[in-house]
Amino acid sequence: MKKDQSPKQNNSRRDFLKSSALAVAGFYLVPRHVLGGPGYTAPSDMLNVAGIGVGGMGYNDVTGVYKSGKANIAYLCDVDDRRAAKARQEHPKAKYYKDYREMLEKEHGNIDAVIISTPDHNHAVQAMAAMQLGKHVYVQKPLTHDIYEARKLTEAAEEYKVVTQMGNQGSSGEGVRQMMEWYNAGIIGEAHTVRCWTDRPVWPQGIPWPQESKPVPDELDWDLWLGTAPYREYVDGLVPFNWRGWWDYGTGALGDMACHIMESPFRVLNLGYPTEAECSVGSVYVDEFKRGYFPDSCPPSSHVTLNFKGEKGQDIQFHWMDGGIQPTRPEELEPNETMGDGGNGVIIEGTKGKMMASTYGRDPRLLPTSRTDEVNVPKTVARVEDGEAGHYKQWVNACIAGHGSEEFNNLSSPFSIAGPLTESVLMGNLAIRSYDIRKPAGQEGRYNYPGRHIKLLWDGDNMKVTNFDDANQFVKREYREGWSL
Repeated sequence: MKKDQSPKQNNSRRDFLKSSALAVAGFYLVPRHVLGGPGYTAPSDMLNVAGIGVGGMGYNDVTGVYKSGKANIAYLCDVDDRRAAKARQEHPKAKYYKDYREMLEKEHGNIDAVIISTPDHNHAVQAMAAMQLGKHVYVQKPLTHDIYEARKLTEAAEEYKVVTQMGNQGSSGEGVRQMMEWYNAGIIGEAHTVRCWTDRPVWPQGIPWPQESKPVPDELDWDLWLGTAPYREYVDGLVPFNWRGWWDYGTGALGDMACHIMESPFRVLNLGYPTEAECSVGSVYVDEFKRGYFPDSCPPSSHVTLNFKGEKGQDIQFHWMDGGIQPTRPEELEPNETMGDGGNGVIIEGTKGKMMASTYGRDPRLLPTSRTDEVNVPKTVARVEDGEAGHYKQWVNACIAGHGSEEFNNLSSPFSIAGPLTESVLMGNLAIRSYDIRKPAGQEGRYNYPGRHIKLLWDGDNMKVTNFDDANQFVKREYREGWSL
């Protein structure tokens, strides 16, 4: 993979921060209504919001925040004019930028909060830039592309005293709270096994990088889209969706769906960092007995096993399956009953029983499912107004109330929760990527794969694999020159 930088030079993040330094100081010292100018509505009444990445899911995020009734969409930013068109049409008064750094440098005095809905590889630098300017942030899942970034954003959220939320709306839903109450009441006993699955990816994976480059569309700033990633020539089929299957930009099926599916057991069992990880991945054969080797692309399917310690010190084995791989049906489930929602789901097994849910923690059920209506426990976990649909408004209200407020303390997915969850998700990807590490075996054309068929031992506090050092290259990636966290 090429490591050379783009012919079109990026402005350095260091230059951006340096040029903003005096203005940042002013942000902390001058009252917000003064910076806003005549006619400005104070943040106690209305939140001034900027969106970075406003097409697709970004459009949904901007719309969701706007519908809270307490947010003014003041700025829109996207590297692709085609993707931004709908949001710009619906928010004609919002000033439009292509480069988020320029927007933050020029407009930070008029911005209270920032929504970040770009490809995974740029989440961290954009969120960090906003937080360093004292802005509250809402960041799409997965929070970051790699483990180091997740840790740094979690620390920064507390350092800069900003209000944060990750875009896994199921964390605000009824399902996860019902499961927490069942578990806290001892209905299934002590958990020992979790099984999660998804039918994703629904984009190409396990494929070689396209050989033919294409002209960059006029509406797209390709260099800005690449951002932190190594420079490559533009190819068809990457923007706006299929980047998810390439390690330079996306985080595969785990990054796409695990924050929605793993979140409920993670919250129910109050899990921390995993202690061990192992995996197996699907194979793509390009000829007879010739397995394809495509390390730039996520695999077509995988099965990851993470080990956690429960709150009482018990071992909890946590399985993740994607690409259509599913666990064996629980014997308590009737033959014609759907497991999860069919393509996706989670099952938590305990010493006294099991419970199951669908994507986002929806439709929680005890097993056998007849128990669901028979068991009643008190509601002890506070609900979010409007459930999943209230995920955006919950964040907006907390931003207005401020860091440390009651609204802040009741957030569903602040970085203090979303950060460790994301680290656990990305630990699965670290194991998957380690599977493809290869070294010459001495004979030309022969290789050893030392990361296969082993268990990785993980020191979560220090973000380090302790028994296979080559795997640690995936904890923190190297950014392209001109970009930094």
